Amino acid sequence: MTDSEKFETLDPENWDEMRSLAHRAVDDALDYIQSARERPVWQPVPPDVAEKLMSPAPDGPSDPADVYEEFLVNIMPYNLHTNHPRFWPWYMGSGTVMGALADFLAAVLNPNVGGINHVAPRVEQQVINWIIGMMGFPENASGLLTSGGSMANFTALAVARNTSAGYDVRHEGVLAAPGPLTAYASTEIHSCNQKAIETLGLGSAGLRHVAVNDDYTIDMDALEKQVAQDREAGMIPFCVIATAGTINTGAIDDMNAIADFCEREKLWFHVDGAIGAVAVLAENVRNLLGGMERADSIALDLHKWMHIPFEAGCVVVRDASAHRESFALVPEYLQREAEGGGMASGSVWFSDYGLQLTRQFRALKVWMSIKEHGLARFGRMIARNVDQAHYLGELIEANSNLELMAPIGLDIVCFRYNPGGLETGQLNELNKTLLVELQEGGVAAPSYTTLHGMYCLRAAISNHRSRFEDFDLMVEEVRKIGAGLASTGTR
Repeated sequence: MTDSEKFETLDPENWDEMRSLAHRAVDDALDYIQSARERPVWQPVPPDVAEKLMSPAPDGPSDPADVYEEFLVNIMPYNLHTNHPRFWPWYMGSGTVMGALADFLAAVLNPNVGGINHVAPRVEQQVINWIIGMMGFPENASGLLTSGGSMANFTALAVARNTSAGYDVRHEGVLAAPGPLTAYASTEIHSCNQKAIETLGLGSAGLRHVAVNDDYTIDMDALEKQVAQDREAGMIPFCVIATAGTINTGAIDDMNAIADFCEREKLWFHVDGAIGAVAVLAENVRNLLGGMERADSIALDLHKWMHIPFEAGCVVVRDASAHRESFALVPEYLQREAEGGGMASGSVWFSDYGLQLTRQFRALKVWMSIKEHGLARFGRMIARNVDQAHYLGELIEANSNLELMAPIGLDIVCFRYNPGGLETGQLNELNKTLLVELQEGGVAAPSYTTLHGMYCLRAAISNHRSRFEDFDLMVEEVRKIGAGLASTGTR
């Protein structure tokens, strides 16, 4: 080892040059967000760029300015432009400037928020307290910030299983159950819930998919019959999962009816509110979410309709002791001291409430974003998206070659181009081609789904930069592409 290697670090060799580069990066970042409307909503990664991104890791150092230049040329242009005002495909938030700066600051501070006596866990606790209040839960409820709705749902369902199984699942395992443990949700439930049930050792058969009504909400009669049949067959029902905004159509289950049912049947009531739970902030949606406050647990995504930069999910649990008992494990190297007992003291150890011991400071971007904007502004943004969804529905219904494929739930609009005279298979192929051309054209980016065998375009309007005229533009582009495909006989 040379003398220089003895003192080598990963800090910049020239702090002034790095400071200058950092200032440039911030300027470029702000320009990128401010000019979002001026670029295509999406463009594929060119083959030469894809090839460059398969090269092996370098052995030696590079000039930081060269690394940054490569980012500008090969990465930034081909990003998934979630901040574009006509980005409406999969359900994602649009990000905010303050949230991005907060993520940078969190990385600079670089704390581990699993526990220990420092400020970051206290910031997370404050954020969770805000969300507990938003959801109408009691002040002594608990919560945890997660990577997203998938981990939020997993965490809640683990607590539901451990609490409602009727025996000590943590100690004895799922094989000790007197029958198959079973959860229930509609056929419209997000797939992450099935993954959670499978990961919890219950198998895919451990999640019963219950039929839905014409509006894609869970059929309560079908639910009641399924639970009764399963109990008769020796199964152990333990949880019903309601959906506050289904992924396909935005439908909201009747949560008061589910809450009543769960009370009668002594079942855990969980709400997958990854899409719609935060819409309690919006005056034109709040009443549709009645009954959610009666749940035992709620999963929600802050990186969707509250636009916190990825990743930012949350789970809240009514019974804080049940939450902690499902995850807490304190080995000798993580023993805690009373307040004032040095770094190992502190009242909040979030590692006791989920799988992760190492946890990033994601609370900071939530804290700073809510502080900057206030909850009322988020509510107005949500309300406007709902109005925009219905405006898009009116545009579709006013055009003879377009048709709505489902009731508009929350802010999700499913529709297709239909020139008439085509079979279902031909219509499906036409709309698949239309969507690809629309996305590659860069004007607007909805996504797709299939409802009752019919392929349709799906606009998930959770974008605080969208204007009403953006939907006129998309409809006109859909009509133009559709007419061209129909005239050439493209199927």
